[in-house]
Amino acid sequence: MKRVLPPLNALRAFEAAGRLGSFKEAAAELHVTHGAVSQQVRLLEEWLGAPLFERHNRRVAITPAAKAYLGEIGPVFEQLSQATARYGFSGTVSRTLSVNAPATFTLRWLVPRLAKFRAGHVDVDVKVETSNEPVESLKETYDVIIRGGPDTFYGYSMQPFLSEERLPVCSPALLQRQPLQMPDDLQQHTLLHTSSLPRLWPDWLARANIAELTPAAALTFDHFYLTLQAAIDGIGIAMGPTALISDDLAGGRLVAPFVDPRLPSRSYCTYVPDGKSADDLVMLFRSWLECEGVRSRKETVP
Repeated sequence: MKRVLPPLNALRAFEAAGRLGSFKEAAAELHVTHGAVSQQVRLLEEWLGAPLFERHNRRVAITPAAKAYLGEIGPVFEQLSQATARYGFSGTVSRTLSVNAPATFTLRWLVPRLAKFRAGHVDVDVKVETSNEPVESLKETYDVIIRGGPDTFYGYSMQPFLSEERLPVCSPALLQRQPLQMPDDLQQHTLLHTSSLPRLWPDWLARANIAELTPAAALTFDHFYLTLQAAIDGIGIAMGPTALISDDLAGGRLVAPFVDPRLPSRSYCTYVPDGKSADDLVMLFRSWLECEGVRSRKETVP
């Protein structure tokens, strides 16, 4: 006879939540977000056609029927774990996660943090490709797509994980040679531009009430990461996105001579095909991005 089995990812989330008595602790054990555990439990409840937990504001309580169900499936999970260990299986079969992200974001934010992700998840191979194409224009299918947002695309779930603003940044050595006391002093400096983002400096100067300012010189690059590198090298002053320069600010490679005004900017979001949104590995990577996003925001200028 054909076995009738509930969705196993959802069953795993329920078992952890029921055993630990907390969605939060279950999320920590499974290395996913609280929302991911809640989503999986609801999926199982829909499949079973019955509630498993009673929701009370910030806490949940397992139902009597679910507690009895947990009492039978819990030992099955333990038996699986013991059998795997008994026969010497490592449980570290490598999986590949395909990610598509913009080049500047990948170079300046994602790559410096990937080693940390790999250290905690040695069984996961991350394949990263860079592109600035819109989500709906990508010809290949990826597990996770990172783009600005929040936007809505049919067939994709979206989660923001990193916000940013833009403000002038330069190298400490440049300020030693030619200090910046007030925005008007920018007329003595070289302003660095990116051809794909021509409005950054005009918009910031307008917010600073010096729209007519004429700098000593201007340099324009075709890629944003080249503009930021020129700022690090002391060539001039760039409009830096706080998310992508947090490491440089923390390391003293860049400084922000003016913390105000700031230009608002779109957040970085993950876009995941609906068919992959409940995948354990995808949820794990999304959760990790959210945690790193929080940590990154704490490192930016106040």
